Amino acid sequence: MQQSKEARPYDDVKTTIIGTWREAWDIGNTDALDSLFTDDYVRVSANSGKEKSVEETKAEISEIRAAFPDLTTTIDRILIEGDQGAIYWHSTGTFTRPLNDVPPTGQQVTTHGSNLITFNQGVISREEVTWDAHALLADLGLKSLSSAFESYAGDVVTDDFSGEPSSASLKSFNRQFITGVTVVTTTDEDGKPRGLAVNSYNSISLDPPLVLVCVQKTSSTYPALFRSTHMGINIMSRNQRGTIGTFASKATDKFAELDWHSGPHGSPLIDGSAAAIEVEIKERFQALTHTIFVGRVRSAEASEDEPMIYKAGKFFDSQDLTSL
Repeated sequence: MQQSKEARPYDDVKTTIIGTWREAWDIGNTDALDSLFTDDYVRVSANSGKEKSVEETKAEISEIRAAFPDLTTTIDRILIEGDQGAIYWHSTGTFTRPLNDVPPTGQQVTTHGSNLITFNQGVISREEVTWDAHALLADLGLKSLSSAFESYAGDVVTDDFSGEPSSASLKSFNRQFITGVTVVTTTDEDGKPRGLAVNSYNSISLDPPLVLVCVQKTSSTYPALFRSTHMGINIMSRNQRGTIGTFASKATDKFAELDWHSGPHGSPLIDGSAAAIEVEIKERFQALTHTIFVGRVRSAEASEDEPMIYKAGKFFDSQDLTSL
């Protein structure tokens, strides 16, 4: 791009911005941005402080458009004063395909943002933006836990908790914690039951009745669960060791030889469980390798069967516990 362009009248600049944004965001012709940006253009996120070049900005637009093929963007207002300006806009689209490691939900979203721009001879050399892909996901209800993405600079401390613990020491800590065992279930787009074994279950509150489970993103059940509105949480009984083995495996159809029934909202609930609930998924928090699903309990059932216990990679029968 030639850097000797003369400054253009404000109306011409506004017309160019509107036309270029439509080409890049609505049509996908990101090379149109070359006429709008300087070669040393920088895009700065007001939230994270991260900077992106022209090519990195083009790549982000392409990624978002791939995930939201029907994306349309409207510029609501452009204000320019001297070599500074502001663009106010909103976009609407349907989350149809994966965005990085986030599965599609099929939801439609309208998201808003504003860009503070700096001009150099009539073209944009810098943008400070209030919006990025994380903001888009947040507008869909798919929030990220920022603390989970913080980098740590310093020596790893393995002997105490005054610094960052090593992975091995954290695993040793977790192995000392005794939990129950659950199978989290849902149905996929074809109505087929899906499920996985999970021991990271917790009750948040009784009023309102909220619970959470943490699910690893590499699980084959994860995309179906992420898209679902409801899920089942089945507490395994002492008689279901074989069932746990099935759900911890990579079997294609884990329900093939199981007896189960549907909850009021269609979630598979496993017969013979110590207890089971059906949960309406309310929040999905991104935490790097896992997603934390928070949901409101919509139905509950329990049996007289004693639950299974899990500790340090082994399963135990809870029937003969000794009271302290």
